[in-house]
Amino acid sequence: MTTFRTAIANYPSDEITAIAKRDIVKLDEKIQLFETGKIDPEKFRSLRLARGIYGQRQPGVQMVRIKIPYGKLSVKQIRKIADLTDEFSTGNIHLTTRQDVQLYFVSLDRTPELWAEIEKDNLTLREACGNTVRNITTSATAGIDLHEPFDVTPYSDALYNYFLRHPAGQDLPRKIKIAFSSSEADSAVTFIHDIGFIPRVEIINKKITRGFKVLIGGGLGAQAFLAKTAYEFLPAEEIIPFTEALLRVFDRFGERNNRLKARLKYFVNQIGLDEVLKLVEVEKLSLPSIKIPIEGESTITLPQKKITEIFTTFRVSDSLAFLEWKKANVFPQKQNGWFGVYVKISLGNILSEKSRSLATVVERYAADDVRVTIGQSFLLRFVSESALPALYNELNGIGLATTGGNALADIASCPGTDTCNLAISNSTGVALEFEKTIREEFPELVAENNLSIKISGCMNSCSQHGLAQIGFHGSSIKAGNFVLPALQLVLGGGITGSGNGRVAEKILKFPSKRAPAVLRTLLSDFRTNAKPAEVFNDYYDRVGKNYFYLLLKPFSDLGTVKDAEFIDWNQEQKYASAIGVGECAGVKIDLVATLLLEAKEAFAAAEENFSEKRFADAVYKAYNSFIHVAKSLLLTKGIHVNTQHGVIADFEKEFQIGFKEKVLQINKNTPTKDFASKYIIEAKEFLKQADSLKTKHSNAN
Repeated sequence: MTTFRTAIANYPSDEITAIAKRDIVKLDEKIQLFETGKIDPEKFRSLRLARGIYGQRQPGVQMVRIKIPYGKLSVKQIRKIADLTDEFSTGNIHLTTRQDVQLYFVSLDRTPELWAEIEKDNLTLREACGNTVRNITTSATAGIDLHEPFDVTPYSDALYNYFLRHPAGQDLPRKIKIAFSSSEADSAVTFIHDIGFIPRVEIINKKITRGFKVLIGGGLGAQAFLAKTAYEFLPAEEIIPFTEALLRVFDRFGERNNRLKARLKYFVNQIGLDEVLKLVEVEKLSLPSIKIPIEGESTITLPQKKITEIFTTFRVSDSLAFLEWKKANVFPQKQNGWFGVYVKISLGNILSEKSRSLATVVERYAADDVRVTIGQSFLLRFVSESALPALYNELNGIGLATTGGNALADIASCPGTDTCNLAISNSTGVALEFEKTIREEFPELVAENNLSIKISGCMNSCSQHGLAQIGFHGSSIKAGNFVLPALQLVLGGGITGSGNGRVAEKILKFPSKRAPAVLRTLLSDFRTNAKPAEVFNDYYDRVGKNYFYLLLKPFSDLGTVKDAEFIDWNQEQKYASAIGVGECAGVKIDLVATLLLEAKEAFAAAEENFSEKRFADAVYKAYNSFIHVAKSLLLTKGIHVNTQHGVIADFEKEFQIGFKEKVLQINKNTPTKDFASKYIIEAKEFLKQADSLKTKHSNAN
């Protein structure tokens, strides 16, 4: 590993930034400390998660998540990821519902090297997992959407870059998910996010002003919450300061001990939206700026027009198949004469060779701007109408002209028990069976875009099953002395627009092997009994939840269980529930020594930020140092506190009158050079006191 560290130090600065180099070298050092038993395993787990490295169900290997800001990939990046999966992984690339890319079965020792390689192409692993600001998702159609008031891409990009490595987003109570939709249609489903933005324009002082409807506190999982509207219109220059203030409030007041109640949605629900917004206003004083302008429309690269001329005489051999593909997968852009094309990727999995072939196709027919969709597929942009037949022919030649992209047959599924520790039953095998059932028995519904199927391996909703008109999540059922793999059916979820939506309702649970029959019954009933032009959710509302329960109840009967039903999809052995420890939400560290180490690291970062004249960041890191020290000293007295605000209050009570006033100077002062210098000096003195108090405690024991 010393060789690797030497090599990365010599990488040209135009390939990897200095800050990325420091990150990668630090990870490499921490891996060695972990493998030699010199670092607490929980502390190490927290550190690697914040660097996109996630433990798999299989011991000894890692899933590595690459952040893809707003889902945009260039041809060069697609090829680089293909090379990386061949060298470090299994040759497979997995697209996620958060527009990330995941590689599996990676050796921990090789993750720094992988990270270094991906940084060369302007991508990162930083904050892809853990209690951080995750990848910011964005409508794949942003910039080409016929109905958008303006392109949200530069705003999503600005937030992504601003909060990458931001002090307020490194060790939050839980993960923060942010989304930008391109229009009121809300294709990025902002209402199930911690923070969501929908673009709007208003006339202010006789001038057209860009802004956003802002929603906060949404989330799926075991207990779903629809986001609340914080602002019907917030000027675009205020969205970064608002987000930073909200993160600071959540960092200070959010629950930290009970992971199940630690998401922002619980905090908003607990104290109410109005109180949250009051705290946000107080926090704004401590920000470096309360208005941060963002440059407008993004620069979109069009494909070379001269290339399109060679396609004008091309004819496809199967005109009917082409027309079906065109109807299902192609749509007109707001730019006249150009089209967007969905490329369906089954289960979000694409092999490296096929992705390279796709990159070559993109080079010839589309803009160098491929978007990963939240439906785990690709969207090609700026394809000329004359090029569509030739594009179809080439996609068909590499097996990527399947119809149903972004529609019913495009079933979203997480990897489930294939790799995830939290999965209860298989999701990928049954998803393939679902698609087979639809294509063979309900071909008229393949391209239906008012009906979706999503399946997750557990209730945590990684595939957003709670948003589907027809959703499933992994579960188990006890039959006598044995346990069967099962699925929970939910119905009626979906988007209603303008930041509003509906969460699917639980219907019943049944053995997993009966899933195709359940879907067949649902779709047959819909096809037979729905009114002309009636969409599924309207039908669901008309006949009612109990109708579907009674319709499907026979499938939950365990009196007729067959031997095959004890074996899950894609498995050969009898099912055994084996749920591990989930990692994606991070871990809780409450060790005195670890907290003091974190305090020292935070203080060192504060000094570094100050030297770089990043005074707001320096102040926040000094604040982190105060909190870690206080929490560690409270632990020496057996006092466990579940919020930073509680740490401040309890330390004042147990150790030091005036501590609260000293620490909370952070949100009562603007982050000037003079204030930052004073605050850092006070943090340094407090850190010195901690070492002596810790020594006294150790001697007393």
